[in-house]
Amino acid sequence: MPTNPAVTQRIAAAEQAVMAETALMHREFGRAKPVIKYDGTKVTPIDIAISEHIQAAILARFPDDQFFSEELTPTDVPVPVTARFCWVLDPIDGTNNYAGGIIYCAISLALLENGEPVYGVIYDMARRVLIHGGPGRGVWDGDRRVQPRTEAPNHQSLIGFHSPVDKGHASEGKRLIENFKIRGLGSSTLHLAYAAIGLLEGVVDHNNKVWDIAAACALLRESGVEIHYLENPPFPLREFSLRSPRVQYVAGNALMVRRLREIIGR
Repeated sequence: MPTNPAVTQRIAAAEQAVMAETALMHREFGRAKPVIKYDGTKVTPIDIAISEHIQAAILARFPDDQFFSEELTPTDVPVPVTARFCWVLDPIDGTNNYAGGIIYCAISLALLENGEPVYGVIYDMARRVLIHGGPGRGVWDGDRRVQPRTEAPNHQSLIGFHSPVDKGHASEGKRLIENFKIRGLGSSTLHLAYAAIGLLEGVVDHNNKVWDIAAACALLRESGVEIHYLENPPFPLREFSLRSPRVQYVAGNALMVRRLREIIGR
């Protein structure tokens, strides 16, 4: 186990800060009223409250760190990443689900060092468990250390896939459905986290920002699950911007990534 005390202290603070918000998250599930933001996505008062609470808890302990949240950034002007440690939060990944009473949603908090994900803390609301881990520190599903799936792709493989906003990618979806079993959970964080812990064998996604995936990417780096960026690789993170390009990727073990790229032709 790594002994870097700066990272270890931050991991403990992250887990405590995320778990402190779970009671609020459960209490307002399906009740919080969403509004539509400038980009067409939804936000609820609970997204904002969780962001404010976690930011306050982290910066009270580590005031020299930078903290980025989709819901607290006051401007769409890019903010340079200048600190050794920064945090990237998605307070509720799957807000559409959360507001509608669909259980697949998560709190996703990533710790980055020099722009690279080094630990991810994800509260999986559906299973009421904290998924967490990072390079050199294992991947944990609650208190159980876990591994990803290693078998070769087959027609029974479960693939996390969301319908792409850009309908130019619709033919890729058709080919995926013809070759695999598809799960669309409404949470990109959970798709990648489930690949890291062995619940899904692969992931294809076209429509994400860095806050959707940063915590899960720390899990992937430790688990050995590969992520191949089709467009706009986000790391190392040099700046945080609400207007950043959409990130597109495939993920899975090496055989799965190769097969997914063959199927979608990218």
